[in-house]
Amino acid sequence: MIVLTIAVGLWVDMHWAHGQLAMSLLAWALLFILVAWRPHEERPALVACLAFATAGEVVLSLVWGIYDYRLFNIPLYVPPGHVLLFYLGTRMAPHVPAGHEWWVPLVALPVVASLWWSGHDTSGPILYAIFLACMVGSPRGRSLYATMFVISLVMEVWGTWLGNWTWVANVPFTGLTAGNPPLAGGAFYCMLDLLVISTCGMGRVVKTPEAVALATAVETAGD
Repeated sequence: MIVLTIAVGLWVDMHWAHGQLAMSLLAWALLFILVAWRPHEERPALVACLAFATAGEVVLSLVWGIYDYRLFNIPLYVPPGHVLLFYLGTRMAPHVPAGHEWWVPLVALPVVASLWWSGHDTSGPILYAIFLACMVGSPRGRSLYATMFVISLVMEVWGTWLGNWTWVANVPFTGLTAGNPPLAGGAFYCMLDLLVISTCGMGRVVKTPEAVALATAVETAGD
């Protein structure tokens, strides 16, 4: 449902006069259902993600201006959309085999380096370094950061290709360039996740593959 909401909703936003309103209503409705459905201990993380994401959008888009939405606003579906994507990441991350999360930065590195060398995305190494710092500095969140890096990139490619938003070629006040979207833009989502799990506690949001395996073993033994 989350994947369909994001994928189809962004298309509807671009191809229907009232698409942005419809997408916003759907995203908020799905978020309210999600918050009501999840256990009480997970709800603070979802609310924290909504707060941090909203503040981040204001700073990055309206204040800093590193990307613009097509109507030069912050669509009302964007803050809940961040929460839905975060929740999707927490459900996918436990299925990443232990150690395989490192394939993401390994595969991304030569591409980031190539885009930097060509001058198309000189901000890439900085964002990549932030992503790598999240991976190294928070071992319990590595699978989540790697997952978010990938799924956020897919969403960014879809949204920019449709034209829902556009990353500016020259990053204001920095002298750096950026792709549309920047390959390592997932670093922003990783920082959002780091804020959420640091505020609310990792164990309440996403379980590591080892924890999932242990819980399954205990449940099987009980049966």
